[in-house]
Amino acid sequence: MEQAVTVHFVGAGPGAADLLTLRAAAMLARADVVLYPGTYLDAEVLGHCRADAERVDTQGLDLDAIVAHLVAAHAAGRDVVRLTSGDPSLYSAVAEQTRRLDAAGVPWDVTPGVPAYAAAAALVGRELTVPEVAQSVVLTRTQAQSTAMPQTESLAAFAATRATLVLHLAITRVRELAAELVEHHGADCPVVVVFRASQPGERVLHGTLADIADQVEAAGLRQAAVILVGRALARDDVSAVESHLYSSTRVRTD
Repeated sequence: MEQAVTVHFVGAGPGAADLLTLRAAAMLARADVVLYPGTYLDAEVLGHCRADAERVDTQGLDLDAIVAHLVAAHAAGRDVVRLTSGDPSLYSAVAEQTRRLDAAGVPWDVTPGVPAYAAAAALVGRELTVPEVAQSVVLTRTQAQSTAMPQTESLAAFAATRATLVLHLAITRVRELAAELVEHHGADCPVVVVFRASQPGERVLHGTLADIADQVEAAGLRQAAVILVGRALARDDVSAVESHLYSSTRVRTD
């Protein structure tokens, strides 16, 4: 007989309690145990939990300790939600955790959430794909004290495409990154840094590759920020071309 799924990976969105999906809120409301990343999550998100739910802040736990909580909850027949910041498909360590759960014979599922980059773009009111300016978005990160990047995924290679770049886990290296991007994007290329989008204390910095590092350093930002880079972010009308999909002159075949 198939085991009931008791371990649920749930995207907590960018942090605001009202930016969870309806499914995520319902799962939190019935969970017996909730593991959450206290470093990145607004505490109000936990307001969706039952008053008697066990709450475990994972910011001080390693991967084995986190999985031990998940396995123990499953063994006890308790419904457990493992919250991830943003969406579980990006930088959530879901792959490592589910691999361990599979080895332990623990069933699991995933509920998506609003990704941080989408919340950042919404906050500044910009579309990341503008006709004939940028039609692709590259989601990537940088390496500092973290897992090595694949050799084929250099920032220079991505920059050469002139696509809109979304840089995660990069705020402490913004000066070095800006210098690397200038060659392909130009010193006047727009940059937006969004710190804790949708949460109390959110902050938005508008600049260019020439000056954004000065702004970040002056603001003292060290974590929980997304960096958006690209011509699509310009606040003026960067393209007079409009989407063919909605054009009145488009020849429709359906």
